[in-house]
Amino acid sequence: MITYLDAATAPLRNTGQIRLYGEEAFASMRKACNLTARCLDELAAIVQPGVTTNAIDRFVREFGMDHDALPATLNYRGYTKSTCTSINHVVCHGIPDDKPLRDGDIVNIDVTYIVDGWHGDSSRMYPVGQIKRAAERLMEVTYECLLRGIAAVKPGERTGAIGAAIQTYAEGERCSVVRDFCGHGVGQLFHDAPNILHYGSPNEGVEMRPGMIFTIEPMINLGRPHVKVLSDGWTAVTRDRSLSAQYEHTVGVTETGCEIFTLSPAGLDRPGLPG
Repeated sequence: MITYLDAATAPLRNTGQIRLYGEEAFASMRKACNLTARCLDELAAIVQPGVTTNAIDRFVREFGMDHDALPATLNYRGYTKSTCTSINHVVCHGIPDDKPLRDGDIVNIDVTYIVDGWHGDSSRMYPVGQIKRAAERLMEVTYECLLRGIAAVKPGERTGAIGAAIQTYAEGERCSVVRDFCGHGVGQLFHDAPNILHYGSPNEGVEMRPGMIFTIEPMINLGRPHVKVLSDGWTAVTRDRSLSAQYEHTVGVTETGCEIFTLSPAGLDRPGLPG
């Protein structure tokens, strides 16, 4: 049975219980998430053909250092980079390297900063140069999936409502939802309860209550939903080599709905897309 507890008195480890945070914690999350969003804003001008993902990774690390923040992925479970850069058919956890981005690529950049012990987690898709309409459409569908998932966050509803909203829209647009990865609780821990599935039924999952903080981060494929993890132990790719896209926000459940902590200060939540 899932139990809820006051985050202020909870042990600093994942116990499987769901933490309920107060206003002070929400204020701390606003600060951490704002820095993450600002970094992602800056990357909109950096992502272009010829730029390496290692250069992007260096920027993320240095931006964090300049603002007294630590990239959460750096040395996390052996991961040696400050961000994840997932290109084209890479679903998530792509490892930055010295291969340059090419015109027509799409890339997801996932950034999490730790600020005063709090984790701000978000990711966005970026077009590289001129992309094909199919790639642009996938990005549009995926961003809309994120918005519909967020709109389903209401106290008293179950987390399955988030997944149902995402799955219904994605499959209605002839895309598929990746099942192998999910959103998660976040705050003073990088990954915490509950898991937030991006598919399912409204009556599934745990009840959402004010004070919960978690990510919503749907991964949507143009082809089939199946993925495989490469031999590096991190990089997940589509089995059919179809394009994949992902957008991610960190949200906190309020008395009436939710607060999105990672909104772009510059209005660049969907960089490179019209509107």
